[in-house]
Amino acid sequence: MSVITEIRIPSDAFELGQILNLENASAIELETLVPSGDVTVPLFWVYDPVETGFLDTVERYPTVNSVTEVDVFDDRTLFRLDWDASQDHLFQCILEHEGQILSATGSPERWNFELRFSDREAFSQCQTCCEDAQISLELTRIYNPANPDAGSWYGLSEPQREALTLAIRMGYYDIPRGCTTAELADDLGISDQAVTERLRRAIGAFGRHALLTPESAAHMD
Repeated sequence: MSVITEIRIPSDAFELGQILNLENASAIELETLVPSGDVTVPLFWVYDPVETGFLDTVERYPTVNSVTEVDVFDDRTLFRLDWDASQDHLFQCILEHEGQILSATGSPERWNFELRFSDREAFSQCQTCCEDAQISLELTRIYNPANPDAGSWYGLSEPQREALTLAIRMGYYDIPRGCTTAELADDLGISDQAVTERLRRAIGAFGRHALLTPESAAHMD
């Protein structure tokens, strides 16, 4: 039976963390994640502020071919990254043991990953692979996604959970609606567009963790 693991990794312990080393950024969040069999992470959000010279710094990294801005909003910027992930031992360990990255967020100090594996043995083998590559990771949680008692987060990041909880409490999903995204944005202190994006991502994360097994997800491809 599949398991979901939550791990923490120092930003300087793997290649992508070194590439996206933003000392002044509040957070980095992967938008397009690494599915089993793929080796690219082309899209990621950088939350304000984006430091001056970021693009030049990233492009100078040996395994990076290019990085470009895709969308710019008041509180975040979406970038596309063209890079060679084959040199990133963390991603290779995950892929070799058929892991799936469900979410990943980074800060200047560390990254938090949510990973799905076919079973606990597959995750244990991934851990060993990381240890052999001298990657220090901290396991913070492991649970069976089919077990409702495993926890109430269901893959939601703290900001996603906050936004979704507030939307439900304020009646955003009621008929008729009890509030607008603008009102949610005022309460959360973010832009209207950011609320829409956060709710979309929250519902997607909840659906993947609460409803889908790896087998059912594969039939959707």
